[in-house]
Amino acid sequence: MTTTPVVRALGELAHGSAHAGPKACACPEPEVLADRPDGTVVRSGRVVAKAHAADSEVPALAARLSLAASPRLAGILLPPLPAPAGPPGTAEGRAVSLWPYGAPVDPTDPGAAPWEDAAALLARLHRTPPPHPLPPMRGPVKAARAVARMCAARPGDPATGPVLAAWRGLPGWARAEHPVPGPRDGFLCHGDLHLGQLVRHPAEHGPWLLIDIDDTGLGDPAWDLARPAAWYAAGLLPPAIWLRFLDTYRAAGGPAVRPEGDPWPELDVAARALTVQTAALALAKSTAEDRSPDEVEQLMIDACVRIASLPPELAPEHAS
Repeated sequence: MTTTPVVRALGELAHGSAHAGPKACACPEPEVLADRPDGTVVRSGRVVAKAHAADSEVPALAARLSLAASPRLAGILLPPLPAPAGPPGTAEGRAVSLWPYGAPVDPTDPGAAPWEDAAALLARLHRTPPPHPLPPMRGPVKAARAVARMCAARPGDPATGPVLAAWRGLPGWARAEHPVPGPRDGFLCHGDLHLGQLVRHPAEHGPWLLIDIDDTGLGDPAWDLARPAAWYAAGLLPPAIWLRFLDTYRAAGGPAVRPEGDPWPELDVAARALTVQTAALALAKSTAEDRSPDEVEQLMIDACVRIASLPPELAPEHAS
């Protein structure tokens, strides 16, 4: 196991929470599930400890943890475990939360990916009235940070031109420059939906639940459909899977798109933003790893080329 101070502290917290009392045990070493600037996650047995990003706003994170613990979100969001010092705790100066371990989606079995379950969970989340005040959903902030990361990694590089052009064609709310306009800003949103944000709990045979509430809040629910929509538009998600996902969401009463007909008037802006975010991260990561973008990354970069080349009359009608 990596032995940074944060990882060691998380391992001790998770292990201590997994064992009531001082009894000796023969547990394996805590397992590092993720170690990134935006989140370090360590598992010990049935407990997972997460150190959130160093710049996390503690009151906002506390509101999001309270949301995940709310009975109103039971069966939708994985609820946190009590933290020793209250929600959230701290480790090495970073806010920490504790969670029950859930079994993730198997990346080696794409045919079993729970797209319909994800769609049904999103629809239920979007239809749930917020149980208390919450901060805005942070999806647009993540997109803006991805573009900034790309620009820092490749300053002045012509390869970033189409991505930046596609970014500039988005309305201000999608670039995190101002709030979502109109009546679509008050829905509960996950903020960073992908298949890595689902786990089965209890592990292996329990129902699928959504995890990772760092970006959860109030906003336009179309953002939560934007990543699969962007993958579909780029040719990464087969049409049959996209339609199953969309049909399930609609059947469950999801408010992000109209009940029938063309969903793209609602999805267009968010899907473009997620395309830009993914392409920007691809350019930043490939630069950091001293390699060319791989085939999947290049598809998203090429999608930005197409977005940037659209004539003005096809740009989002509510761009600003």
